[in-house]
Amino acid sequence: MPTVFRHTLEKEDALKEGQSGSTPSDRRTSLTPLTAFALHPRKIRFETQEKEEQVILLLRQHGIVLFPSFLLIILLLCIPLIVVPLFFQNIQLPVIIPYQYIVVGTVFWYVMTFGVALMSFLRWYFNIYIVTDRRIVDIDFVHLLYKEFSEARLDKIQDINYRSGGIVATLCNYGDVFVETAGETPNIDFLSVPMPAKVIETIGSLLDKRRRRPSA
Repeated sequence: MPTVFRHTLEKEDALKEGQSGSTPSDRRTSLTPLTAFALHPRKIRFETQEKEEQVILLLRQHGIVLFPSFLLIILLLCIPLIVVPLFFQNIQLPVIIPYQYIVVGTVFWYVMTFGVALMSFLRWYFNIYIVTDRRIVDIDFVHLLYKEFSEARLDKIQDINYRSGGIVATLCNYGDVFVETAGETPNIDFLSVPMPAKVIETIGSLLDKRRRRPSA
């Protein structure tokens, strides 16, 4: 199921970094399960990655997008504790519901709530955007058995811009990045990603390097 996974050869990575003489700012950064913006991430690969392809940027939507789901989960958790007791206190039912039925119904409700919370997190966690030194990849996680994959080669990119509006987006520094491509290659949109200006800068620097490569 996971499209992105961590590479485990930590000693080899450290040895390569030491031999290359890279500075601390050039080294790859480690990830946490809640990372939404990672420049030069460490120990990351994805299933269609080419042999010499390097991951430059890993993105997820800003964590703020989980806030509505969080409020929904809080509401679902409170319903058996608050709404159901008030319902039974104020409405006289024609039959008496056995206590065992109430327990089973409550357990089922919390299992359903857990499922909603898990799917919301998985959809956020596995909906990722990847920028490599060769292409841009958009992986959309629909459900456990289905995902959508789209990509655009750097040489097909014509224009990149971003949009960030509203008080919340300004305070949390997130927005939408739009990548326009040439020909039949589909446009790619990075929605609600952190630091959109930095994303534009990173992709722009890759495009500049690619344009200068033939004349070097």
